Amino acid sequence: MEVKLQEVRKYHPDWEYIEKGIAVDHVHLHMIIPPKYAVSKVVESIKSNTSKALKEKFGFLEKVYWDGEGIWGTGYFVSTVGINEETIKRYVEMQGREDAGQAELEI
Repeated sequence: MEVKLQEVRKYHPDWEYIEKGIAVDHVHLHMIIPPKYAVSKVVESIKSNTSKALKEKFGFLEKVYWDGEGIWGTGYFVSTVGINEETIKRYVEMQGREDAGQAELEI
């Protein structure tokens, strides 16, 4: 996954990854993209390129995802204003630990 994310940047060097959280079944990206790009097109590009690479590497995925819907879910979360950038960065950093059951929750 990491390799494909960097490969996408070869074609879009103005897309910047601030933080990446790569889990077994999902990915969190904290990115900066220029306003000339539609966020939906950036997400589509990343999902399509990583999906193709995963299917090439793991041939059995073609059988698992037989309906043509693809590997990635259709949704994504985007925040362009209103959330402090440091909050987003910490969220992405914490996802790996939370997914592994290592996060300490404050109640």
